[in-house]
Amino acid sequence: RRRSKSREKERDRERDRERERDRESERERERDRSEKLDDSDRVVDEERERRRRDRERDRERERSRRERSRSREKTRRRSKSREKERERSSKTSSTSSTNRSDKKKSHRKDKEEEE
Repeated sequence: RRRSKSREKERDRERDRERERDRESERERERDRSEKLDDSDRVVDEERERRRRDRERDRERERSRRERSRSREKTRRRSKSREKERERSSKTSSTSSTNRSDKKKSHRKDKEEEE
């Protein structure tokens, strides 16, 4: 009888140890799963962040490209207008000088006629 009790106790302890091992391994699996999830979350987050930075960089490039284009356009317009201004000015200056000389001549003529 005693033996059987001791055996029974031994079996109970064995069963308890077995259960404890099972629980421990379950906790271990749970921890692994959670870490994997954390890892995958981290990977997803990093990916999202990378895409966000890429979009930001692309927007910045596009903005600077437009800015340069606008700047070139302004420069082009300015030089065009300067060119036109130069032409206008050369025309007017030659015209005005012609006008002045004409006026002088006419003035001289007027003086001569008076005399």
